[in-house]
Amino acid sequence: MQSLLALQSGKLKGAVSLKLSESLRSFPEEIFDLADTLEVLDLSFNKLSALPADFGRLKKLKIFFCSENLFTVMPEVLADCPLLDIVGFKSNQIITVPAKSLNPNLRWLILTNNNIAELPKEIGQCKRMQKLMLSGNRLMQLPDELSSCHNLSLLRIAANKLHALPQWITAMPKLSWVAFSGNNFSKTPAVEALSSVNWHDLEINHLLGEGASGIISKANRTIGDETQEVAVKIFKGNVTSDGLPEDEMTAYIAARVTTPVWLI
Repeated sequence: MQSLLALQSGKLKGAVSLKLSESLRSFPEEIFDLADTLEVLDLSFNKLSALPADFGRLKKLKIFFCSENLFTVMPEVLADCPLLDIVGFKSNQIITVPAKSLNPNLRWLILTNNNIAELPKEIGQCKRMQKLMLSGNRLMQLPDELSSCHNLSLLRIAANKLHALPQWITAMPKLSWVAFSGNNFSKTPAVEALSSVNWHDLEINHLLGEGASGIISKANRTIGDETQEVAVKIFKGNVTSDGLPEDEMTAYIAARVTTPVWLI
């Protein structure tokens, strides 16, 4: 991660990628000094609530992450960056997604864990869209125009307020992953209750893998004189890209997973 001081001193001149996380409350104007080269910008984990009107000066920007900030409206100036390919505003406070904010060049759009109740029909103009992550919002329906995004291969709509799964989803030619648990139409299977695991009985060892919802590590569980090798999953938050942790745990139990996997 780079520093704001290094940016301001000119030490980052010619940078292709920039990541700043320093509780920023305003967009550093010095970022525009990198306009001729900057392709990846990550301003996650700050306190931003707006972007400058001339954000489009970043003509070469392809990837922009702005998660864990204070935005309530998705910025319309995103449409002014002609090459913008991936946009992430996870875990903000976004209520409104203006039609203009949906850059038609978008391939990935990450809006997980916000307060969005409605998407504009103009999302159907994002013909390149491959991954759309909307879990953890307040959506009651999806616009039918989304069915025009024929390149869509992943759709995460878990933990919303959808009353039904749209019929057109089954006709999407490239759609191979849909997460939809935790909606009004979802039925939670009845599963047996499992005994809880005492965290102090676990010795976490090395990382096994990491996904959208959590981190999985190899661990030893010791009860008395017996030690058992297990895999421990620690969720990244109350809402993840795949929805609510409790829905995922219920799916594991319902599927009767036999390998020891303890979900914390």
